[in-house]
Amino acid sequence: MNYNLIKDILSLMEDFEVEILKNGAYSPDLEGFKLWMGNTFKPQNNEVQPAWEGKAIGRTSESVIASLVVHMNRFGKSYFKSAIYGSEFSTQEDVIYLIVLKFSKNMTKIDLIKKNVHDKPTGMQIINRLINKGWVSQTDSDSDKRSKILNITSTGLEALEGIMLKVRAATHIVSGDLAESEKLELIRLLNKLHDFHQRIYDKNIEPEKLLSEALLYSEN
Repeated sequence: MNYNLIKDILSLMEDFEVEILKNGAYSPDLEGFKLWMGNTFKPQNNEVQPAWEGKAIGRTSESVIASLVVHMNRFGKSYFKSAIYGSEFSTQEDVIYLIVLKFSKNMTKIDLIKKNVHDKPTGMQIINRLINKGWVSQTDSDSDKRSKILNITSTGLEALEGIMLKVRAATHIVSGDLAESEKLELIRLLNKLHDFHQRIYDKNIEPEKLLSEALLYSEN
């Protein structure tokens, strides 16, 4: 029996388990393991190099990624705008804040704002709008009287459920015509990118220093 081969396979399984714990992009079974193997050990010489506008004259991959992320955000907003058209909701952020509160009870205002990666003034404006509509309740925190605890109300749940069919349709169309394996790979890559930027966001760096410190962080 080739014990070295068995050791190599066990080592790969350990790497696979680490990947699951880190990103959760693969199912913890044989199918997930095979998909991870296929994505992790693709032959380099078989990879198709993508083309993009301006590549021949020096436009970088970073520039393309930044533009595509911005465009995807705008596409998504247009679908969300259509989903909430004619409803009581003012913006897609109203919907997203309620969804977060539906699954996360007793959140402080700051935690809810950070969860949605907003600056404080923007987040407070959204929260106040939801409170004024009666969709969110606020109570004093037992541990910190300066903080308010937020929860979605029964009226908020009713309003949210009334719009969720269209919201699900909007989120479905955002992933376009990607195959399931492509969706999983995209989730893995976006999670990696999200984690990188989340660590910078959590530092609460002042705007005038943010870019320079983020660049230093990316070089580490």
